[in-house]
Amino acid sequence: MNDLTCIIIGGGHAGLGALKAIKEKTRRIANGRQIRFVLIDKQPGHMRKVLLFRPAVGEEEIMIPWTHYEFSEGVEFVQGMVTFVDSGEKQIRYTDAQGNDVRIHYDLLVVTVGSVVRQPDPNQGGISLTDLQSAAVIRECWRANLRQAVGETNPKERNRLMTVAVAGAGISGVETSAELALEMQKEASALGLNPSEISVYLLNGQERLFLEGPKKVGRKLNQILGECGVTVLYNCKAMWEEAGVVMLNNGDRLPVGLCIWTIGLIPNPALRTMGLPLTPDGQVLVDESYRVQGAPGVYSIGDCTRIVDPKTGKADGMRCADCGLQADRLGKIVIADLEGRTAPVHKSSSSIMDLFCIGLGENRGLVWGRKWGLNMVITGKPAWKFRNIAWKAGSKLL
Repeated sequence: MNDLTCIIIGGGHAGLGALKAIKEKTRRIANGRQIRFVLIDKQPGHMRKVLLFRPAVGEEEIMIPWTHYEFSEGVEFVQGMVTFVDSGEKQIRYTDAQGNDVRIHYDLLVVTVGSVVRQPDPNQGGISLTDLQSAAVIRECWRANLRQAVGETNPKERNRLMTVAVAGAGISGVETSAELALEMQKEASALGLNPSEISVYLLNGQERLFLEGPKKVGRKLNQILGECGVTVLYNCKAMWEEAGVVMLNNGDRLPVGLCIWTIGLIPNPALRTMGLPLTPDGQVLVDESYRVQGAPGVYSIGDCTRIVDPKTGKADGMRCADCGLQADRLGKIVIADLEGRTAPVHKSSSSIMDLFCIGLGENRGLVWGRKWGLNMVITGKPAWKFRNIAWKAGSKLL
């Protein structure tokens, strides 16, 4: 008998997790047939997207070669962009790194193309933290501003050059602003500037931080951000940035050397050309066992998928922690389907425990959990260590 071909589209957190789980659960064989694994991704390696702010504040490498992983042995890695899924013929079409149009057959297909950062209109100015290229531009911009501030004799202009606005106060915005403030202070000190004159503003359109948890956690988060040198402006949105000034929704003008947009995630727009059933918001429609509707042998998990807990009716969010649990369960589902057994069904992470962890610079962090109605808050170095474990676990580095 011929081998089975299992293709994973997307090598982000969900894709890596799916590859590892399916490979381990099947042991590369099903019903006496060997399973050939192929991972297709537009990147040359796994990008640790949750750490995208790191190359914006420093020079940390967040791209991991596919061959770094032990479970990558025997896996074929293809750099390309999938353009269409023909579920009737069980084929996908993709454009490879050289621009060639290629078709490949699959027996099992896992769609994990994830999400992309929501971007403002180009006319709104500023820089969106979307990829490694934009991160590098942000890093060079604030560093150049500080170098220029050294010789600036006009106090107002020097203050502007030493000011950054981060528009969007989700976890990405919080982590970006905290690490940026701390790194800018170090750089200012090294240049002979007064680090206390560094100003980083986090623009929050809501009345408090961290709407996912209780108010006291939001207040604690605000306190730690203040200790990092971040000022949170509440009920405040950036409308646009032009010529070094951010116009706010209340009519105020905020002089800045740099405006960074971190305004959330949307499902990968590439899904809209693939021919899969989607929600109006652009997420793949699946059943309680991650099977894509009307496409036998096709599964989907992660940010690109609308996954609902059949017991609670609650949909999973776009979180790395949710991807990890989905991937582990998908391995069990795939082997059950291949062997004709009843497959497990989805269970949301929040039905087990609400848990969020936030990094706020070296040895600073906040972890909030809730179980049986009881709230748990951890801060400081223990929370920082917990956050680092979560980051590594998401990228299968543990």
